[in-house]
Amino acid sequence: MHQLLLNRDIYTEFVQSKIPRAKKFLWLITADLKDLHVETDSGFEPFLAVLAQLVEQGVAVRLMHAKEPGPRFREDFDNYDSLINNELFERILCPRIHTKAIVIDGAQAFIGSPNLTGAGMGAKSEHRRNFEAGFVFDDSAHIDQLMGWIDHLYLGEHCHECQRREYCPDPIIDR
Repeated sequence: MHQLLLNRDIYTEFVQSKIPRAKKFLWLITADLKDLHVETDSGFEPFLAVLAQLVEQGVAVRLMHAKEPGPRFREDFDNYDSLINNELFERILCPRIHTKAIVIDGAQAFIGSPNLTGAGMGAKSEHRRNFEAGFVFDDSAHIDQLMGWIDHLYLGEHCHECQRREYCPDPIIDR
């Protein structure tokens, strides 16, 4: 499968329908991270609630982002103990990350332009959301290649030679 998603379809066809179905792991890579809300059976709730529920179900969640999240995201984050005190939730901050990708269980992935924000993922109203595009795919060779590259970033293998170290608020590894 190789499917192009545009604008609101990113939210409805991937964020809302596929992410909550993760069974083993969920990797989220984004440059910007803000207060994304998603529609559930009980109304709208922070995307962090979806992540917390996944962690509580035993799904390992890895979140990698380039800058500190927005203030509302940080306030919401403090309400989810399962994200704060659970080894299944991992967070890495690297100011060089500009990739926007999501990998679910090593079986499907999304890669495209949107950041993990309401406007980026298409969750906002038609006249407030960004114009975004991305692809969903399940080709195992491409997913393996993407996951290997993400692991390289996550493990900080680039940190020793990084020439942006002075801008890094939370280095992945020491020199």
